[in-house]
Amino acid sequence: MRDYTDELPPHTERYVGEHDLYLEIYKGEESLENQEQEDKVPLLFVHGAYTGSWMWSKYIPHFIREGWTCYVMNLRSHYRSRVLDMTQITFEDYLGDIHEVVQVIQAECGVTPVLIGFSMGGILSQKVAERAGLAGLVLMDSSLCREVHEEVPYTDIVRTVPGNVVPAPVREDETSLDETAEDIAFQRKYLTMESAKAFQTFSYHFGAEGVPVDSGSITCPCLVIHAVNSDEEERRGRANAAYFRATYAGLWGTTHTGLLVGQRYVEAAQTILRWLAR
Repeated sequence: MRDYTDELPPHTERYVGEHDLYLEIYKGEESLENQEQEDKVPLLFVHGAYTGSWMWSKYIPHFIREGWTCYVMNLRSHYRSRVLDMTQITFEDYLGDIHEVVQVIQAECGVTPVLIGFSMGGILSQKVAERAGLAGLVLMDSSLCREVHEEVPYTDIVRTVPGNVVPAPVREDETSLDETAEDIAFQRKYLTMESAKAFQTFSYHFGAEGVPVDSGSITCPCLVIHAVNSDEEERRGRANAAYFRATYAGLWGTTHTGLLVGQRYVEAAQTILRWLAR
């Protein structure tokens, strides 16, 4: 099994705040050479449920090569953050974690970052964007806010009542539409349990009514990327982008996790880089 975390570029590691949030910091290559980077604000990557900063392992080299300094965080009790009682962790706790890291970046860099959130990290990022004054917001196959879900609801939901925690996905499939056996084996190595309380707040599959988001309070530029395999998913992605007045990219023939670790991940990464350079 190829472990992409073994191939990460040189970086610094830090533990932030009272919950010891594990944070990786990658300096953009131009900044290592002290070249001007006036237009390049820091980027903050926020992972989804069950995962951690490792999920961005393929992405980071592309961004630092083009001079972007990347902060890659872990929510409490994820990956190398301090392990806490997952039965007590809430959606609001995760929001607090992201706000805490945003403040660290603002103190160090003098500006707020562009926030790049995937899946659960996407709905968390939407809520953070309501009041954090971000430089930009990128939603990658994000969990939907209540307003967008009401417009284009999921039609295939089989509601599940979680226990005290939600176990890690088994991923019994050997390959997917855009993931090799190696891509899936990499995820199996690190996938972990998730907070049931958090899922019950934002996930329609776990009976949630959804998290309301006031898009009128989000004034930063936005980009929405969706993995698309049906006309319904395309409508949902476009509705999400319209709600946030965002640039939209629907990547047909990709999967949710494949966007980050699959064989076509470069298309999504390059979409973000082009949007950042606009």
